[in-house]
Amino acid sequence: MSITQNIIIDCVPEGSRVLDLGCGDGSLLQRLIEEKRVTGYGVDNQFSNIQHCVARGLSVYQGNLNEGLQEFRPHSFDIVILSFTLQEVMDPVYLLKEMLRVGKQVIVTFPNFGFWQIRLQYLLSGNTPKSNSLPYEWYNTPNIRVLTIQDFKDLCKEESIQIQKELPLFNAPFLRKFFPKRLTNLFSQKGVFLLTK
Repeated sequence: MSITQNIIIDCVPEGSRVLDLGCGDGSLLQRLIEEKRVTGYGVDNQFSNIQHCVARGLSVYQGNLNEGLQEFRPHSFDIVILSFTLQEVMDPVYLLKEMLRVGKQVIVTFPNFGFWQIRLQYLLSGNTPKSNSLPYEWYNTPNIRVLTIQDFKDLCKEESIQIQKELPLFNAPFLRKFFPKRLTNLFSQKGVFLLTK
């Protein structure tokens, strides 16, 4: 089980109505239903992912997040989740606003391109870096945005999006204890944020 999934699950109140955008194979949504008894709904644009979700018995539909969430009424969900998909959408600001429109709270996770190992790979090799959360070559990556934790914080401030909680994801437990949140941009591979309007 992934640490990121565990952190997301901890943030979701029991019995919530949850919308999982870019739900992939449905593993997170299934865990939320089983562990938190949520009413869950997923959206993904890949047909193979939809098939996996349907095989798990999940309520999902195939949709393009770049087109927004017009089919959902304001505040129709308690929590809207966008996990490791923000860097793949054409207009992330529009999607974030749509998520905040249809959800009371929003959980966003993304790979942090400001992580120290990524910076070091650029410096030493001169090649596009790769990591566990960024395993692609430059020519086959689905990522069309390169963002850091600090970039995301700056965007939220600019767009008046409230960061209710930042959840640092340090690799080593001692980093969680000794490094303040202001160093997450350097020491955390992933950004995890709980947002409200």
